[in-house]
Amino acid sequence: MNVVILISVLSVGNSSVFGSSRTLAALAAADQAPKIFGYIDKNGRPLVGVVFQLVIGLLCFVVASDKYGEVFDWLLALSGLSTLFSWTAICLSHIRFRRALYAQGRSTDEIAFTAQAGVYGSFYGAGLNILVLIAQFWIAVWPLGGKPDAENFFMNYLSLPVVLAFYLGHKIWTRNWKLFIRAKNIDIDTGRRELDLDLFKQELAEERAYIASLPFYKRWWNFWC
Repeated sequence: MNVVILISVLSVGNSSVFGSSRTLAALAAADQAPKIFGYIDKNGRPLVGVVFQLVIGLLCFVVASDKYGEVFDWLLALSGLSTLFSWTAICLSHIRFRRALYAQGRSTDEIAFTAQAGVYGSFYGAGLNILVLIAQFWIAVWPLGGKPDAENFFMNYLSLPVVLAFYLGHKIWTRNWKLFIRAKNIDIDTGRRELDLDLFKQELAEERAYIASLPFYKRWWNFWC
């Protein structure tokens, strides 16, 4: 069992370093992070981002202290809700993107990949995540069988102040205080790959026709996999 746990931890750590380093590189390319994180070596690796993430990962050795339980609780508080905030933002971004397409008289036909559940899946995902965040906030403020306590609140909801700090920091750094952009004014073209739209639509139509000609079980497999 310990071997299985170690392999799982290594897998999660590897995927986290991979994803976060590429995210930093993308942010740097969009002028939303220090330029140094945008360095890519000849093999296509964002080395500065990888090294930075590995250095941050050294915090796990703090658990080796005598108060390992308390340290682990605070590290978990720092990262525990991050996935919920991240996926809520992803779902809301998808909803706004699809709304911008509609408001600008465009369709998903010009998009290479679309979500199988469409915008309804994003509404469902965002709604569930928000409900969990509300429930967690309630427990953080009014713990079961206990009284409101500042330490207990931050132990259960530390991710929120971190997210707000980064959000305000971004606003101060960019001096962009706009809180809302109308769908018809959202830029959905900057940063897109150059694409021959007519050729793409033709290839997409051929692919859909091919899939439609497959037996049911293959179409079912293609839908889910």
